[in-house]
Amino acid sequence: MTPDQITTAADMLFEAEQTGQQCALLSLAFPGITLDDAYAVQAALVALKQAAGAKRIGWKIGLTSRAMQQALNITTPDSGVLLDDMLFQTGDTVPNGRFIQPRIEAEIAFMMKTDLAGASVTRADVIAATDYVVPSLEILDTRVLRADPATGKARVIYDTVADNAANAGIVLGAEGYLIDAHDLRWVGAVVKRDGVVEETGLGAGVLNDPVMGIVWLVQRLAAYDMGLSVGEIVLSGSFIRPIEATSGSVFEADFGTFGRVDLTFG
Repeated sequence: MTPDQITTAADMLFEAEQTGQQCALLSLAFPGITLDDAYAVQAALVALKQAAGAKRIGWKIGLTSRAMQQALNITTPDSGVLLDDMLFQTGDTVPNGRFIQPRIEAEIAFMMKTDLAGASVTRADVIAATDYVVPSLEILDTRVLRADPATGKARVIYDTVADNAANAGIVLGAEGYLIDAHDLRWVGAVVKRDGVVEETGLGAGVLNDPVMGIVWLVQRLAAYDMGLSVGEIVLSGSFIRPIEATSGSVFEADFGTFGRVDLTFG
């Protein structure tokens, strides 16, 4: 994609979020789009949001499970940027109409106590740089159509990555724990919508270890001379499939001894 095309694509996504009207598939509008192009569009979109007053508070990692990777015919996770206007706390109610087609995922959030960067980062480095971990929900949304109405073509990884990895919100639990207080591979969640169990999962669904999600992110950011900063929040990746969050939905995510996260959609 040319610089002008990247700007145009970012403008399309930004307008879609502002108006609540999804835009066309970028993979159709720009058929030559690559993964690098998609990340460039994402960066331009985030820059537009920052120019409008939003501040970066961290990162999200997505597509960490084999099931989700196979669904999109890829073999690698993706990442997006967390902004301060995306932050919710357990017990909150999301205002009606805030999102277009929201969905919910269960994750473990890492809170960073030191900067962390470099292509050679290790699991031990991530553990040392983590202040504490928190149960969390991610709110996904799509500013891009899920499928083209004319052709039936479904969105692909390029559409998702450009759309800030479908990121829309983060909901933090009230409890925080030292990273070695639990075996994160065995931290799980039972997620109910309106009192009905919709999904269950274990942390091991994230690259066999949620810590390895953070390793992947730091190594990816190193290619752009970037890294994690002290105080940032990092969503390590979902270990359940996304659950549709229609208006009026009430979510209860029970992480057992790791805590819980509750959220209502107005």
